[in-house]
Amino acid sequence: MQTIKASEFKAKCLALIDEVNQTGEEIVITKNGKPVSILKPYRTVPATIYGLHKDKIQSKDDLITPLDIVWDAE
Repeated sequence: MQTIKASEFKAKCLALIDEVNQTGEEIVITKNGKPVSILKPYRTVPATIYGLHKDKIQSKDDLITPLDIVWDAE
């Protein structure tokens, strides 16, 4: 987590906002060496967890084809 003085943050505010948005890394803003604020990217919370990872997870295996293994079940 990056730390920056408030005076430096004031001078570089817009560039830091873009950086946080791109990298997702939070920045702690300090005054007199003490943390006073955190700049972090805005993320929307999904309404439901179903479909949260849609199009992000892919399986390279064929999950439907039979395995051709003989089972010994009693």
